Amino acid sequence: MVEQPVLSLVIPTWDEGDSLLALLQSLQPLRTQGVEILVADGEGSDLARFAGLPLADHWLATKPGRAFQMQAAATIARGNTLAFVHVDTRVDLALFQLLLTAPDGWGFFPVQLLPETSAMRLVAWSMNLRSRLSGIGTGDQLLWVSRSRFWQVGGYPAQKLMEDIALCRKLKRTGAPVFLPGRVGSSARRWQQRGWLRTIVLMWTLRARYWLGADPDHLARIYYPEHKQLNE
Repeated sequence: MVEQPVLSLVIPTWDEGDSLLALLQSLQPLRTQGVEILVADGEGSDLARFAGLPLADHWLATKPGRAFQMQAAATIARGNTLAFVHVDTRVDLALFQLLLTAPDGWGFFPVQLLPETSAMRLVAWSMNLRSRLSGIGTGDQLLWVSRSRFWQVGGYPAQKLMEDIALCRKLKRTGAPVFLPGRVGSSARRWQQRGWLRTIVLMWTLRARYWLGADPDHLARIYYPEHKQLNE
């Protein structure tokens, strides 16, 4: 365990299996540089499968839902800066070096959808433009925030979808996001499985309904119809 971490990486997981294992293995060099790793499992199988391996500083069992999982891990995180890493995120380790000396603020990175195709480049471009203009990032973009600022705004709200939007809205009241150099990769899996155009329409529809006041837990049942535990 890192004695006095500078950066805490919070990883929410739910039945990610070998993808989680690969991510944790790739992050191991950081643990000698003041980085602690926390994995929060939302009632899936990953905790039972991997918790015995010395790949993280903390393993937590929480209720399902990324907001609940990340909030629980943030509660025990000790780093000056928190970074929320989705399992399907691909980050050059040099990018985490930037976060070791990050200012006392918050921010996120442009995203590249992988494998990259013409359609995925268009989707990523629109996501990056939207987030840059709005100052609202998503979990795919490696959200990071100083621990003090995270708790200043109360952290993640207790909701099952749009938690990143809600957090960014609160953080914007404390100051504009900081855009550090670099970009992160994210799996295009959901775009490929559902169809990229259909996924765009669905996500924009859900976002619009959320901005108009729809219950995010109801929206989660639409977005995650296959996750019965999340929808209970």
